[in-house]
Amino acid sequence: MKKLFAEFFGTFWLVFGGCGSAIFAAGIPELGIGFVGVALAFGLTVLTMAYGVGHISGAHFNPAVSIGLWAGGKFEAKNLPGYILAQVIGAIVAAGVLYLIVSGKSGFDGVGGFAANGYGELSPDGYSMVSALIAEFVLTAFFLLVILGSTYPKAPKGFAGIAIGLALVLIHLISIPITNTSVNPARSLSQAIYADGAYLSQVWLFWVAPIAGAIAGGLIHKSFFSKA
Repeated sequence: MKKLFAEFFGTFWLVFGGCGSAIFAAGIPELGIGFVGVALAFGLTVLTMAYGVGHISGAHFNPAVSIGLWAGGKFEAKNLPGYILAQVIGAIVAAGVLYLIVSGKSGFDGVGGFAANGYGELSPDGYSMVSALIAEFVLTAFFLLVILGSTYPKAPKGFAGIAIGLALVLIHLISIPITNTSVNPARSLSQAIYADGAYLSQVWLFWVAPIAGAIAGGLIHKSFFSKA
């Protein structure tokens, strides 16, 4: 149960901090943090919780990461359902808290996109479904390579959280204009539930592409690097 609570709180923090920065702070005139600030916020959520609770659960905070670690031989299949459920619930609860906060703003008339992920008309810069699939697949695959490589026994000790957090910053710097960056099915589902628009109808892509990419990353590491 400690591991599941750690995944719940870690995923809550990722969604609350990352999506919260996009909702509240990205577009403030003159002082807004913009894409770079949002990218840093997502990376910092993972970095801080990796050191905060990583020693308890392994700091997955992402169904795709859990599945990718299983594909890479670093996580047992029997633990997947509990981890994924804890991550999804943590993300949805965080999105609910974000909704409560934003709905209290003066003149509130809807949450808009609510930092949700999308393609086509719902892409921040109009990228197609195919573009979104490719981006989410490739970026999640490399995310798993970083995770597996930085936590490998022969890697320098104590730096994995920094490498993983910075990798997530880079991923967001690349793909915020494409899909608003998912690489995390729980994060995508939680925001789509509350967002105004047809985001829920596109959530399938942000489960399929990240999970497929994570499996690919896990298998690549297992095949080529795990015996290095």
